[in-house]
Amino acid sequence: MNTHSKTLGSEVVFEKAYCEYRLNRVENAVKTIEGAPEQTDKLKELYGQVLYRLERYDDCKSVYTDLIRNSQDEYEEERKTNLSAVVAAMSQWEKAPQEDLGLPESTYELCYNAACTLTGQGQLTEAFNKLRQAEELCRVSLAEDSDMTEEDVESELAVIHSQMAYIMQLQGRTDEALQLYNQVIKLKPSDVGLLAVTANNIITINKDQNVFDSKKKVKLMNAEGVEYKLSKKQLQAIDFNKALLAMYTNQADQCRKLMSSLQSQNPGHPRPVLIQVAQLCREKQHSKAIELLQQFSDQHPESGSAIKLTMAQLYLVQGHVTKACDVLRSTEQFKHKPGMVSALVTMYSHEEDIDSAIDVFKEAIEHYQSEQPGSAVHLALVREAANYKLKYGRKKEATSDLEQLWKQNTNDIHTLAQLISAYSLVDTDKAKSLSKHLPSADTMSFNVDVDELENSHGATYVRKKAAKVTGENLPKEPGQGEIKKKKKKKKGKLPKNCDPKATPDPERWLPMKERSYYRGKKKGKKKEQIGKGTQGAMAGASAELDASKTASSPPTSPRPGSASGSSTAPASNVVPPRQQKPAASGATRKKAPQKKKKGGKGGW
Repeated sequence: MNTHSKTLGSEVVFEKAYCEYRLNRVENAVKTIEGAPEQTDKLKELYGQVLYRLERYDDCKSVYTDLIRNSQDEYEEERKTNLSAVVAAMSQWEKAPQEDLGLPESTYELCYNAACTLTGQGQLTEAFNKLRQAEELCRVSLAEDSDMTEEDVESELAVIHSQMAYIMQLQGRTDEALQLYNQVIKLKPSDVGLLAVTANNIITINKDQNVFDSKKKVKLMNAEGVEYKLSKKQLQAIDFNKALLAMYTNQADQCRKLMSSLQSQNPGHPRPVLIQVAQLCREKQHSKAIELLQQFSDQHPESGSAIKLTMAQLYLVQGHVTKACDVLRSTEQFKHKPGMVSALVTMYSHEEDIDSAIDVFKEAIEHYQSEQPGSAVHLALVREAANYKLKYGRKKEATSDLEQLWKQNTNDIHTLAQLISAYSLVDTDKAKSLSKHLPSADTMSFNVDVDELENSHGATYVRKKAAKVTGENLPKEPGQGEIKKKKKKKKGKLPKNCDPKATPDPERWLPMKERSYYRGKKKGKKKEQIGKGTQGAMAGASAELDASKTASSPPTSPRPGSASGSSTAPASNVVPPRQQKPAASGATRKKAPQKKKKGGKGGW
């Protein structure tokens, strides 16, 4: 056709444009159609398809609207379906409000497109119900075809189910969405675009978890022909998610490669730069990340707000609070917002820079004074500025703010009291003149029974009533003097067997380990263990009954009825407990109960 273009003329314009369209040379197809001498309905149908592929939705909508208005044949329903697809794309990708074109919803394709339009408008519940309706219409429509199997029906429903899962994901029902997405993947539909979108959405649910599954899903996103099936924004989102997955799997070079490609395709988009910055932060290169953000902010000031917020966050991570505040104050879009004012004042207060905090208040108040004077935000900022100045002792500066508030509402007694309090330290005459506006004590008094209030259950202080004077407690005569009762001093309790004449141990207040006579615990003695001897034998009892081991016992057995050797010792030789020193033998000292040892290296 190119070789014999002069001979053929305009007879093969449609055929040539259609070939270029099927070869994905849509730009050439548009030129061929627009250069045709006559625009037939057949050529207009193809023109609408080509414009849709080029995402020229406004022009495409005009073409289909004109076709529906000026033609009546068996293809009218298909044209309406295509027009509804154009409206859905405009709602989804351009976020433009759409007028009601009065399109029917008699087929599942029309119903599906209406659901996509509602999704783009944020009406998720209505969109989900519309998809349910489309699913029912699809089953009814395909049931009439005897050649369709159940698997064929499910494959046809896959696009509806994938859209349902997307709405579930937007609603936060991620578990249900993931289950439905996996069902679509298992069906292996022939539409590579549907598989790529479904796999991408699964990766967004996995995030930095289940990375192995996400890597398998990337293969579906890289299938041949995907770029011709999806819109530019869909392809862009897929590339972003590939880069994020590379970052989460520590593939730094792959992440940088993807981001440099995306940045060259979308030079003004901030997301590629933000992902590069995230990768640099994972590598602890915060300074380099800040330089990259500053460079992008200088080149693209229209996208600077999100970039500057990220810069401020990185400065805070490094501990540079003042630099973070300077960056935030340079964001024209946010610097006067109440939330930003609050953040700046908090950070300056942390750095004890009260003057800068007051400057932030001043700039914000001046902005709202010129833009929205007397608004709720304006008065709230003035009040907060006054309270802040009073808190840090700037009473003279607070008086102007308080006067402004009081003039707005002269019945506000609280503000008037604050104003008088502030002027009392700065200008006493002004304070006195303002105090005349205070209400009188009579108008402020309340009809309250004080006695009843004090005796109530909620009272923290109850006034004690005077006790009645009885005969025994008569008042004393003036000449009698009051005799104070002396408190008896209690004697300190001493240990049993204490000899008060003996000198107490001078080191008794020191811990045992710090005393001069402490020799430490003797090691090497094995604990007596029960059950080591023959049955019924006790090691401790045999030691006590062995007379040869007790030095005080006589060589012969005592007579029946005689006392033991320990009871014959004179009482004068008893040493008080506080004077006793550690005995030479560990046997005479009472052992403290020891906790059982937990299993160590050598134990069972």
